[in-house]
Amino acid sequence: MTTVPDTAARRPAGRAAAAAAALALVAPLAACGSGGDGGVPTINLYYPPEQNLQKVVDTCNTQAQGRYRIDYRVLPREADEQRVQMVRRLAAQDNGMDVLGLDVTWTQEFASAKWIREWTGQDKAEVEQGTLGGPLDTARYEDKLYAAPKNTNVQLLWYRSDLVSQPPKTWDEMISAAQQLKEQGKPYQVLTMGAQYEGLVVLYNTLAESAGGKILSDDGKKAQMDAGAVRALDQLKKFATSGVTSPSFSNALEDPVRLEFQSGKGAFQVNWPFVYPALQEANPELAKNVKWARVPGIDPGTPSKVTIGGVNLAVSTYSKHPEESFEAARCLRNAENQKFSAVNDGVPPTIEAVYDDPEMTEAYPMKETILEELKEPAVRPLTPAYQSISTVMSAILSPPSAIRPEQTADELRKAISDALESKGVLP
Repeated sequence: MTTVPDTAARRPAGRAAAAAAALALVAPLAACGSGGDGGVPTINLYYPPEQNLQKVVDTCNTQAQGRYRIDYRVLPREADEQRVQMVRRLAAQDNGMDVLGLDVTWTQEFASAKWIREWTGQDKAEVEQGTLGGPLDTARYEDKLYAAPKNTNVQLLWYRSDLVSQPPKTWDEMISAAQQLKEQGKPYQVLTMGAQYEGLVVLYNTLAESAGGKILSDDGKKAQMDAGAVRALDQLKKFATSGVTSPSFSNALEDPVRLEFQSGKGAFQVNWPFVYPALQEANPELAKNVKWARVPGIDPGTPSKVTIGGVNLAVSTYSKHPEESFEAARCLRNAENQKFSAVNDGVPPTIEAVYDDPEMTEAYPMKETILEELKEPAVRPLTPAYQSISTVMSAILSPPSAIRPEQTADELRKAISDALESKGVLP
């Protein structure tokens, strides 16, 4: 899609026309009945705009054979607005919400607040069967499954093969290659997101995980910021001050980064797969020379771990039709429907076998690299307090050029500790 993916946290890859078409889907979001009058139960699906999701809903409704009917209630485009709307209604115990499309960073918060139901028995077994481990990690809280991963996402390195013969394996290699191109008067910039928002947290989390670092303790209850996390701060500072970023790096969001690379200014771009179809449409000549690779790592010989995004399906605690809601959620994210959404809406599947389907080859020529990263992913800190942690992290990390690794690590450790004490924060 050619519009900005509003949070790097999970905005999916998409086709160039997807965003405009999705806007047409937006409908009033007043609380709707769930079939409590004894008729066919209505399962209200609250989910972000996705151009062709209604076709998936129609398929599931046909398969339900009149036992229930799913109604797609399109959430606002901005992720923060999605969360605010759902949090307020769930806090009021609104029983007009049944199946919820949650950003992968929200599952823990919603589960800890007891707003969503645990997946158990056959429902759980079906979700876990064949689903990639990283997405499943984002759907768990305290070792219990509270959501079903519908789609995932991961950034790639996009590079100009007419400027560099092989993709760099480390950030230092990429910086060095860009500096050499700059000296030669060629396009050289390394373009990625550095504004004070979730995209900067995603970038730092990728660097930290790639360096073997930990932001939080394994149980998610303490701020850690270990040596690897400090090394990642050093790498981010080095990149920001190396002379190879765009002048707008500290204000850069996903779509402006895409547009800048698309204009021919960059040699490298670290961004989500939505840039691929957009480039094919907007600059096919440049697209012929653009290839993709795994995002660079920190140490030679050690592959990167790249932060994943995506959407998880959860069932509201207050749903009047939990059995039908779990069935509906299972249908919406089954293998056939994940393939449909991947091919038609550019949202990478969470079920590994879907990548082997021949229809995926044309839609996802970079599918092997995506899958490679998904099998060894970086997951953002799993904690109910993630929303607060992300906010303080993005503030402290911005601008990246001002980072002082040891001092910034101390600031982050204290701020994250404070955020953990507050847990999830209601709007």
